[in-house]
Amino acid sequence: MSVWLPTSPCTPEACAGHEGRTASVPHAVLRLTGAVALILLGILGAPPVRLLPAGPRHAVVRAWSAALVRAFGIRITVHGSPGRRGGRLLVANHISWLDIPLVAAVMPSRMLAKSDIRDWPVLGRLAGRAGTLFIERDRIRALPATVTTMTRALLAGDRVAVFPEGSTWCGRAQGAFRRAAFQSALDAKVPVQPVHLAYLRPDGSLAGAPAFVGDDPLTASLWRIARARGIRAEVTLLPRIPPGRHTDRRDLAAAAQRAVSDRAYERMPRTALPGQSTGPSATDRDSAKRPAASVHHWVSSSPAAASSFRTPS
Repeated sequence: MSVWLPTSPCTPEACAGHEGRTASVPHAVLRLTGAVALILLGILGAPPVRLLPAGPRHAVVRAWSAALVRAFGIRITVHGSPGRRGGRLLVANHISWLDIPLVAAVMPSRMLAKSDIRDWPVLGRLAGRAGTLFIERDRIRALPATVTTMTRALLAGDRVAVFPEGSTWCGRAQGAFRRAAFQSALDAKVPVQPVHLAYLRPDGSLAGAPAFVGDDPLTASLWRIARARGIRAEVTLLPRIPPGRHTDRRDLAAAAQRAVSDRAYERMPRTALPGQSTGPSATDRDSAKRPAASVHHWVSSSPAAASSFRTPS
């Protein structure tokens, strides 16, 4: 593996467990059957849907994507407004493969994804037909061409969604937003839309089942999500960063990451004993913005990897 590729300290054993109610095996099988049926329907319907005008096309994509997420028993809550149509770079924290239909259920976009997804059974074919932009993560020389492709899509009025952490995290902490993708927004002079994603249990705490991290097999992730009950997906559309506010992609990436990190911090449950304040300490606020040793198994990373662009996965 190339040293510039992004990595996450999260592992399935540490981060992807499910606490709480579980669905019966027949119920889980029924969920998976419904999800597969929707995916096959999406593959067959993608070509004609892409011929529709933007408004009806987005409506169909939203409905289909929401149905796919709901097929796994996950409810969706949305905070914020999508605002006006037009080219926009959506940037979100990355937890699961479910993030892709979840974002599409709120704001249909052309996704930037690792080229490996093309080889996934069924899902890879669907991603290709949906207009996904693929990037070869092990070829850093391909980055300029990818940024150019993204810029063209944005100039054409498309929304492009990326996960600039470049690797999935469990949701308790997040990786750095790599800056290369933000160059496309600068070149196209379009706003950046920060988005915060969270999967929650009924009590509001973070749910582990949807996390797709480390070497977790896709089949194991599918089954774990199908068995989990009571999970809600929360999508928060944060204030857009208008074009021209930041002229450097480093500053633009940092501003977007601060917006997402601040929302993650706001979501952290805080309780206080009598006479104590619920206000956060500096340490609490810091832990919402960077990986914490208490919730992750750490892996080593080189300085080269830390300073490079994390391509979306």
